[in-house]
Amino acid sequence: MSRTASGETLYPRLREIQKQDGFISKQAVESLSHELNVPLYHLQGLVSFYPAFRTEPPRPTTLRICRDLSCRLAESGELLEHCRRNADGRDEVSVLEAPCLGRCERAVAVEINGVIRAGLTRDSLDACLRGGPVPGDSPFDSFPQKSAQLEPYASAGERFSELRACLETKRSPEEVISSIRDSSLRGMGGAGFPTGVKWQIVRQAEGSPKYVICNADESEPGTFKDRVILERWPHLVLEGMLICMWAVGAKEGWIYIRHEYAEQMRLLQEVLAQARAAGLVGGESGGSDRQFEVRLFESPGGYICGEETALLEAMEGKRAEPRNKPPFPGTHGLWNRPTAINNVETFAFVPAILRRGPEWFSGHGENGGKGLKFLALSGHVNRPGVYEVPLGITARRFIEEYGQGVRGSAIKAFAPGGASSGFLPASELDVPLEFKALADRGSMLGSGAVVVVAEGTDMVDMALNVVRFFRDESCGKCVPCREGTSTAVRFIEAGGAASGQSETDEAIEELSQAMALTSICGLGQVALIPLLSVQRHWPEEWARAMGNKA
Repeated sequence: MSRTASGETLYPRLREIQKQDGFISKQAVESLSHELNVPLYHLQGLVSFYPAFRTEPPRPTTLRICRDLSCRLAESGELLEHCRRNADGRDEVSVLEAPCLGRCERAVAVEINGVIRAGLTRDSLDACLRGGPVPGDSPFDSFPQKSAQLEPYASAGERFSELRACLETKRSPEEVISSIRDSSLRGMGGAGFPTGVKWQIVRQAEGSPKYVICNADESEPGTFKDRVILERWPHLVLEGMLICMWAVGAKEGWIYIRHEYAEQMRLLQEVLAQARAAGLVGGESGGSDRQFEVRLFESPGGYICGEETALLEAMEGKRAEPRNKPPFPGTHGLWNRPTAINNVETFAFVPAILRRGPEWFSGHGENGGKGLKFLALSGHVNRPGVYEVPLGITARRFIEEYGQGVRGSAIKAFAPGGASSGFLPASELDVPLEFKALADRGSMLGSGAVVVVAEGTDMVDMALNVVRFFRDESCGKCVPCREGTSTAVRFIEAGGAASGQSETDEAIEELSQAMALTSICGLGQVALIPLLSVQRHWPEEWARAMGNKA
């Protein structure tokens, strides 16, 4: 697909049609195909693939209630059934399940006629179902800490000082990349790849133009730290991006943001306007030989878009199906050109590292960790939210000191790195929240989301909830992921193999190994980790759920 028919062109037009008509009809797709000279099958493929697009007229009142991990722990299933009973037989009301809406600290989250609200009750939703106004969010501070070391500037007037220092040649691109490498800053989106190494790869890669992309598409259940960073420090995210562009030799950059983050998009637009007014974006922003341009790219939806090569496919106006690797985006990224992709948190730390030095950042870690980390905390805790902590803090200290302990009874389990990291038992609470320590325990830091589960919770139900999410969010491109996730869900829902628990355990383990070895991207490779973690740490629960037929 050519750049003239890329995602920058196609998705806004499809959203415009949906906003005007309420949905995207076959006739509208045919008309757009003729207008843009884009094959009809291609547009039909996009509309059918991305969840943000509707092909049927919506009802006057449509509630989409989050069904995933953190909201599940807040009994969203009961709320969903309650609303369905109240809406039964009423043609003007539709009550549906929704994948994670990114408001995990204020569960339960509900999308009402396209507007996301969090912390809702039965009473507020009942009033809405009766035709009342859309309720507002309950007041909540998602970042309870008074300050953050992420912010290096004492006043708004100092913002973008580190970028200006780069543009005034007070330091070279090589010096910047060396500082980022020496700081031990790693990718904070899940993979943990060394940031300085990635930038060096792009700088040295042959081919032009080069691109920089900020991945703000966090969509994994329990994960919302990037949303809070965008709310409070959008200027640092933009500055980090621009410094990266200057260092790797890129002129164009995009912030790829999930479509549910409307308020965060507005804040980013404001910061971009301020940067333009200051001459840092557009025009002669980088000097006479370089003009930086940064734009927002609103995702057409889907968890799979968080995978970096699926994100690139989406931006190019195609279905978000991950690419086979190698080659990697550093040398063959957007439009097959060298591309640096980092997430929100990674870019946001760059100005502070350059201002205070790489030793300042790497010196903050604990228990083998190096640096600072933002962690999202949700589930059965007294004070959920996002916290800036030293990388390597123990799960126990994080939950007890920052989250003020478990809500209700004792801790039974916790997911240390989002839904895909699986669950660890309370006996592992002293594990450092750090890349290697978690990998040694068969888990991972992942998306930087700690989800706490209290005693009395059905762990098989929690694991099944996560695997259903991965099943629904699989792009379907590769057979191992598409069929493996569906098979696992059917298998667990049926209570395991008829021949007994040993056959059940062996089947799940073999299926997980096959998916890990043959799936194209990380979704399929980790999708069954939640089931394996419950099988390992709660064998009696697992045996009961599987019917213990032996």
